[in-house]
Amino acid sequence: MLTINENEGSIEIETDRYQAKILTEGYVTGVGAESFVDKRTGAKDLGFGLCIVDFLLEPGVNNAGTSTQSNYRWGDLVHGQLPKRYVELPQICTKAKKLPFEIVKGKDFVALRQWFNWDSAQLPYQSGSLWEQWLVFPNGVGWFFAYDKVTSVNSVDSLVLRMDMPSHIKHKKGDSFKQIYLSYYGYIAAEEFEIDFAPDTRYLYQRTKNHTPERFIRAYQLNNGYWLAGMTLDPSIVYEAWCHQRSYVCMIQEIGGWPIKSGESFGVVNLIGFFENVGEMEHTFDQYRGINEIRITKSGWNLQKIEK
Repeated sequence: MLTINENEGSIEIETDRYQAKILTEGYVTGVGAESFVDKRTGAKDLGFGLCIVDFLLEPGVNNAGTSTQSNYRWGDLVHGQLPKRYVELPQICTKAKKLPFEIVKGKDFVALRQWFNWDSAQLPYQSGSLWEQWLVFPNGVGWFFAYDKVTSVNSVDSLVLRMDMPSHIKHKKGDSFKQIYLSYYGYIAAEEFEIDFAPDTRYLYQRTKNHTPERFIRAYQLNNGYWLAGMTLDPSIVYEAWCHQRSYVCMIQEIGGWPIKSGESFGVVNLIGFFENVGEMEHTFDQYRGINEIRITKSGWNLQKIEK
């Protein structure tokens, strides 16, 4: 079974294992909130959407001439003591409002591409960098691929793309999930997220300070025992990853963080889906370890390992 229904502002996809809705209007990018549903168990995501995309950043403090409205706020419970500044805006998920799209349907998969050019930039940068996202939904498995790619119009010493991976977790004192698993940390009980805390105080991953893990998996266990996981198949691309409480569990993940020249691109392939246990996640990760690009044609999808 593999069906596509195009509606005004959304696209519904159903495979033999799950249902998913992609919003092309409103709160866009990734898979829409609570729409990723496992058909066998009824399990679904708990956040504001899966693989949701924000803006471009770089490490450092705001320039003296930056307007207050354009300042990146830090030094609080929301962003912690992690100084950054915007390179290009807006936040795509909340501000783009409507995204163009194309659909490719093959024999055993559906793929959907969306894209956006950032239209605002902080000095000394210019706007216009391109974000593209391919979502690939294969039949016969409980997961999908998300391939995000940025082509920069700027030369930046350390360019970072921020997204949610796999998703934030809405809850009230840990009532909606049992625990979280971070491959670079371990298991964390839901009770640890009853009180707000800043991202740099607990469970923070930073490539500059942490050893790159063998696998990069971030997952939460639902109350029915099933897991929803997001896996970054090339762990070296992850610059920073948060797992902190700010009225919900915030699962921000940043990729890139390397020098880039105008006209160059960088990207990431994530695998997001439902799993019965961590062992199954690890087995799936190992099948696709190192993948950092996907090429799509009507005849199929081709996974790539591109040397940086």
